[in-house]
Amino acid sequence: MAKGNAFSLVALSLFVLLAANLISVESIGVCYGMIGDNLPSPNDVVRLYQSKGIRAMRIYFPDQATFNALKGTGIDLTLDVPNDVLPSLANDASAAARWVQNNILAHDGVSFKYIVVGNELFGDAANKILPAMSKIWDALCSAGRCNQIQVSTAVSFSVVKNTYPPSSGEFSESFMFPIVNFLKNTGNPLMVSIYPYFSYAHNQAKISLDYALFKSPGPVFTDGQYQYQNLFDAMVDSVYSALEKAGANSALEKAGSILALEKARSNRVRVIPVESGWPRSGGVGASLVNAQTYNQNLIKHVRNGTPKRPGNLETYIFAMFNENKKKGDEVERNFGLFNPDLSPAYPLNFN
Repeated sequence: MAKGNAFSLVALSLFVLLAANLISVESIGVCYGMIGDNLPSPNDVVRLYQSKGIRAMRIYFPDQATFNALKGTGIDLTLDVPNDVLPSLANDASAAARWVQNNILAHDGVSFKYIVVGNELFGDAANKILPAMSKIWDALCSAGRCNQIQVSTAVSFSVVKNTYPPSSGEFSESFMFPIVNFLKNTGNPLMVSIYPYFSYAHNQAKISLDYALFKSPGPVFTDGQYQYQNLFDAMVDSVYSALEKAGANSALEKAGSILALEKARSNRVRVIPVESGWPRSGGVGASLVNAQTYNQNLIKHVRNGTPKRPGNLETYIFAMFNENKKKGDEVERNFGLFNPDLSPAYPLNFN
């Protein structure tokens, strides 16, 4: 009996080590931006993902060439429904069904994981998110795929206010509350752009570079029972606090029984940082050294989650390449991890 127990413990330990290794590999995806006229072909890009061990990709609109390149690779794909398409889908269930048919069901061999309905919308446009999202979800379920593909929207971090300390976080936009209710009821995640770079760049008087780059030697502040050593964790946990105040994510530590624990888990909406990164030029604090430091530390850090939600935190780095045709400030065009010739902009180990 003792030998059997010892064997079981060894087997369990090996399983835990294997699971931890798999988690470390699968924590990180990379956004594949295409707003450039000097970028490599999708076939070359997909081979680059494979050679670097990057297991997940996000693209911002359906692209046939990318679909073809991804077939059979096993790379998980996050696909956006572009902002300009939302109004037609929000008002017409048959249009949503056609979108799912043409852009999901018609592409056997592509490992679709998430559909992101709208990216960082505000104002009247944001009111189209929920009806479009629900119609896409219904179309997936009708096709028998809603147990394989999840549906969400990507929101800017600015939908959260009172973010210091993280426990004070709450949603500042009214459109977020019905979206959160939908995500809670369907078991889908909330995707959020989490950029410590911009918080640092806009508030250098109060945010240190080390705190933004995961380089603080110890906790910077304490919020209740949680200690915060980096800005990324504080931002993510303020989103979790906002979700709790909106009726999702009952705190697990308050569950007093197995039944209460399962109920708390069933109400949880998982947060996925669907964009995060650091620019290599074009703005204050933007450099190759800082970009390499931030992204490497991010890859290492997300295996452990945040103080409020420990465990693997699925995260997407922005982006594979600089996008020379992207509008906005110069810094927006300089987040690339790789050069157009596929060489790395700086050393980065994804595993």
